[in-house]
Amino acid sequence: MIGYIHSTDSFGTVDGPGVRFLVFMQGCPMRCLYCHNPDTWQTGTGTQMTVDEILELYHKNSGFYKHGGITVTGGEPLLQIDFVTELFRRAREIGIHTCIDTSGITFNPQSEDSLLKHKKLLAVTSLVMLDIKHIDTEHHKRLTGHSNENILAFASLVSDSGVDLWIRHVVVDGYTTDPVYQKKLGEFIATLKTVKALDVLAYHTMGKAKYKSMGLDYPLGDLPPLDGDKLKAARDNIISAFRDRRAQLIRDGQFDRDLKH
Repeated sequence: MIGYIHSTDSFGTVDGPGVRFLVFMQGCPMRCLYCHNPDTWQTGTGTQMTVDEILELYHKNSGFYKHGGITVTGGEPLLQIDFVTELFRRAREIGIHTCIDTSGITFNPQSEDSLLKHKKLLAVTSLVMLDIKHIDTEHHKRLTGHSNENILAFASLVSDSGVDLWIRHVVVDGYTTDPVYQKKLGEFIATLKTVKALDVLAYHTMGKAKYKSMGLDYPLGDLPPLDGDKLKAARDNIISAFRDRRAQLIRDGQFDRDLKH
C-alpha cells in the first residue's frame, strides 16, 4: 500500500504525548483561512512511501520515542484513511502509540462504508487530536469552506469508541472570539466522554511567507496575531462552559463523578 507523503519529522514535541515521529500526509479538502500549510492541499502529489518505509524511518530513532510514538498529520490524513489504518495496525502490533491529528472532515455518518472505515481506524488508534474550527456550522463554512456537521459527528464517534481525544481550537479575532460560541463549544466538548486535553491556541501569521512564496494571496490579509488577553478570555469561557455542562451531566448520571478532565 502506497501513501502520498508531504514530509516527515523525527522530533515532534507538541503533537501528542512524548517525543513523536511525525508523518505529514499530502492532500486536504479544507481551505481554512488561517491555514499555514497550503503546500499540503493538493492530492496525488508528494513522495510515495510504503508503510514499511515509514516504520523504517521511525526505527532509526526509536530510542527517542520511548514515551511517544507516531503522529500522522497533514494536510488531512484521513483522505488516505486506508493507508493510515494499515500504518497504525502495523505500529500497534509492535507496541507503538498511534496518534492522528485530523479535522474529521472526511467522516460521513450517513455512509456505511465511511462508518466502517473510520471504526476500523479507531480500533488501532491510541489518540485522536481533533481540530474544531468553529461550533456553528455557518461560521464554520465562512472559516473553512465546509460545514462542521460531519466533524462533530466524528468527535462523538471517537468518544463512543473509547479512544482518547485531545481537542484543539484556534482563536481568530473576529472569527472565533464571540463568547456565545465559545460557550457552546465548551458545552459540546463536555459531552465527549474521552476528552483528555483541550488546547486553545492563538492565531498566528507564520504561514504568510509560505503563501507569498507560492504566489498566493493570504486570505486574512494583515490581521494581526491574537493578543494574550483575548486568548485567555477565550480559554476561560470555553473551560467554564465545559465545567458547568460536565457538572450537570454528572448530576444527571451520564458521567461518573471520578472522571478527571
